[in-house]
Amino acid sequence: MKIIRTASAAALAALLALTVSACGEDDKSKASDVVSNATQKAGEVAASATAKAGEVKEKAKEAYASASASASAKLAEVKDGTDAKDEVKLGDVKAEGDRSATEVTATNKQTKNESYLVQVNFRDADGNLLDTVVVTLKDVAAGKDATATARSNRTLQGDVKAEVGKALRH
Repeated sequence: MKIIRTASAAALAALLALTVSACGEDDKSKASDVVSNATQKAGEVAASATAKAGEVKEKAKEAYASASASASAKLAEVKDGTDAKDEVKLGDVKAEGDRSATEVTATNKQTKNESYLVQVNFRDADGNLLDTVVVTLKDVAAGKDATATARSNRTLQGDVKAEVGKALRH
C-alpha cells in the first residue's frame, strides 16, 4: 500500500512539474512550491515504506527463529529416537485457510507399533526457509501407514514447497 502511495506521489510531482513549465511567472512560483512540497512528501512516504519493509522482514526472522526453536525443543524431547526420514513422505503444499499445509505420511516398516516425530520445513521457490513445524504420528501400526497434516504457523506467500527436515521413529 505504501509503495503505491510512493508511486502516486512521484507521479503527482512529475505532473506538477509539467504544469509549472506551462504557467506564467507568478503562477510558476506557487506551482514550484507545490512541486517542492509534493517531492518532499514523496520522499517521506518512500522512507516510511522502506522502514516498514525492514520491520516486516525483522518480524519474519523473529517468527522463524521462534518456530525453529520450538521444533528443536520438541525433537530434543525424544530420547533414543531413530532416524526415519526414509519412512516419511510429504504431499503437495496447499492453502488451508490463511495457512500452508501438507499431508505427512509415515510408513511403519517395523514389526511393532511405532510413533513418529516429523519436522516439516516450508521453503520458498528460491529455497529460503519460511517456516518449520513438527507433527506427531502416534502408534502407527506395524506395516501400516498413518497420515497427519502439517500446517504453517503463519501465512506464507508465493510458491511454497515442503521438505522433511528431520524424522524420528520412537
